[in-house]
Amino acid sequence: MMNRLTDVVKHLLIINVIVFICFHIVFSQFRAHTFLWFPGTENFRPYQIVSHMFMHGSPQHIMFNMLSLFFLGPTVEQNLGSKRFLIFYLVCGFAAMLLHLALAYTGFINPNPVVGASGAIMGVFIAFGLMFPDVKLMLIFPPIPIKAKYLMGILVLFDLFSGVGGFNTGIAHFAHLGGVIGGFILITMWGKNHLFRR
Repeated sequence: MMNRLTDVVKHLLIINVIVFICFHIVFSQFRAHTFLWFPGTENFRPYQIVSHMFMHGSPQHIMFNMLSLFFLGPTVEQNLGSKRFLIFYLVCGFAAMLLHLALAYTGFINPNPVVGASGAIMGVFIAFGLMFPDVKLMLIFPPIPIKAKYLMGILVLFDLFSGVGGFNTGIAHFAHLGGVIGGFILITMWGKNHLFRR
């Protein structure tokens, strides 16, 4: 399933790429300032609540997130509508942040800084899986087709297993799960009220 590039997805791609280039090349000395540091620490700034969702830690990080948004985002946006999709994307990003900070505050996880659109992207993943569970997606590695519902299940289980297990993967697994939770709640709520197109 491949749709044309939609407006909100296009602008999100542009913003993420511009921010990445600016703070990795032009203003590299300020790169860490765009990360979300734990509130109360000397490195925290209020703008990081937003900036961290549009910054990425490495070329591989932004490439995976933006490819996921490019391939799945337009279908979700067309079914939600552009305004609701933007709300959905941002809510998933904030939900990811809130779960990560809440668990760090309680001491369940280390209060490491987080960066990236992965929470919002995981929300897009779960939205696609809920809307089109039987659509087959082609993986890059290994190059095999898999139904959306199974791929989403695998991703969620991986983050849950890795997060609870405390594995040092360099990934904010609970932030991913926060995005999943936010996305699941919104899609379920909107679906029950018939607020997206099918």
